[in-house]
Amino acid sequence: MSNIIHFQAEIQQHENMNAAFVKFPFDTEDLFGTKGQIKIKVLFDDSVEYLGSLANMGKGHCLILTQATRKQLGKSFGNLVDVKLWKDTEERIVIVPDDVKILFDEHPKAKELYTAMAYTHRKEYMRWIEDAKKEETRERRKVKMIEMILDGKKGI
Repeated sequence: MSNIIHFQAEIQQHENMNAAFVKFPFDTEDLFGTKGQIKIKVLFDDSVEYLGSLANMGKGHCLILTQATRKQLGKSFGNLVDVKLWKDTEERIVIVPDDVKILFDEHPKAKELYTAMAYTHRKEYMRWIEDAKKEETRERRKVKMIEMILDGKKGI
């Protein structure tokens, strides 16, 4: 955790959606040498860890706070959050369960498209399958995932 950037920010609502972000109050070009997207690791309120990105929203960079992160923090729109973040230089790996590997071997085009996806989209697909409580739900989701990938859908 070298070069930790620390700040407090208000959790803001994106339009009228149940989507939240905080504005990054610094110049990313000065800190990271880019105006583009930056992979980061975050520690919110010294308690909740998060892997994400600083995304350039046209009026500066923002950091998304997922619903799950907000729930863990017990915070919502308008609340202040303490943010410690640093650049993530590690490769982001999604573990693909054995049953999904077998399915991908049967559908090489879907496997190729999945492998080319961003980490976040690959993670979403695997979490969706892993979160199934019943085996039949898991099986349905695996089939649906292959269809969605082949249809060009990048995430859940």
